[in-house]
Amino acid sequence: MPQQDLFESPDYYMLDDLLTEEQLMIRGAVRQYVKTEISPIIEDFAQRAEFPQHIVAQLGSLGCFGPTIPAAYGGGGLDYISYGLMMQELERGDSGVRSTASVQGSLVMFPIYAYGSEAQRQKYLPKLASGEWLGCFGLTEPNHGSDPGGMLTTIVDAGDHYVVNGAKQWISNAPFSQVAVVWGKNEAGKIRGIILERGMEGFSTPTTHNKWSLRASATGELVFDNVKVPKENLLPNVEGLKGPLGCLSKARYGIAWGTLGAAMDGYDTALRYSQQRVQFGRPIGGFQLQQKKLAEMITEITKAQLMVWRLGVLMNEGRATPAQISMAKRNSCQVAKDVLSDARQMLGGMGITGEYPIMRHIMNLESVITYEGTHDIHLLITGFDITGLNAFK
Repeated sequence: MPQQDLFESPDYYMLDDLLTEEQLMIRGAVRQYVKTEISPIIEDFAQRAEFPQHIVAQLGSLGCFGPTIPAAYGGGGLDYISYGLMMQELERGDSGVRSTASVQGSLVMFPIYAYGSEAQRQKYLPKLASGEWLGCFGLTEPNHGSDPGGMLTTIVDAGDHYVVNGAKQWISNAPFSQVAVVWGKNEAGKIRGIILERGMEGFSTPTTHNKWSLRASATGELVFDNVKVPKENLLPNVEGLKGPLGCLSKARYGIAWGTLGAAMDGYDTALRYSQQRVQFGRPIGGFQLQQKKLAEMITEITKAQLMVWRLGVLMNEGRATPAQISMAKRNSCQVAKDVLSDARQMLGGMGITGEYPIMRHIMNLESVITYEGTHDIHLLITGFDITGLNAFK
């Protein structure tokens, strides 16, 4: 039986004082949703490696899909700190739940809004925002992950339509998506984006099985076998790698906040456990080694909170750089991994069971630290940014 969700958010530097009433209200609404709708079911779905499809409509009604997209298209018209807080609370529940929202908002709705035609915005965004439709993002390929520029998927002009061929791998939401934003190369070798819909002949989405990570999230492939796509489905307003990379910056920003939520959950769980678990005649929280772990956890969480809040301010001002987002994504992932590793040790054998969220978070983070730019790639992005010397070539 899952334990009652007693989560209390750590705020050692009183950062809530920096948030607006609206931001606090949004965070509170998503936190309550996670406590009542996600925490009671997520362990069971993760153990069974099953995606809780019913949450898609719930996330839509809560406003977690495309919260920064203008309200005219079904979005929330919210600022980036509100978006970050939403992702923090969702990942506090489970990385897979946050992934579902991140992909929908940053990787499907954002490119349609930013790079699409007005007709595409009107057709797709309201249905994606409400959760009536689920979407996915096709960039990574079997042979091209960190080097997306080497992609082999093709988008060929065939007169009155385009023909898409190729395959994408490790695609969140793919098995249940009605819409896919796919990136491929045209005859001139230029990268373009195009919108595919389920039911198009030659388009299939096989499920990826046997995952030890993100078990409550749906992962699959996108396979294109001479798929005919209408001309009006091509994203008209972007060409080149800057298209998909612009989407990834938005998603990485959400991950920087999201993984911090997982870290907070680990800290909060370990702190409560240390006050209740008695060994050698007293609570283990009274022993120096355990206090060292807890003190380092809250220190790193607090530093990361300050980083993502400042990054949110820069996002709102339109001044955040992709390299700054990379640094925050990488840092939050590392903080979460370290916090949860220490939390697992503090819980002893109980830390590996489904009675507590620790091990599930740890396994999930092995995916999060890799997708949307690996840990090493983000390090090199920072290195390139500060030295001006490109280590990728």
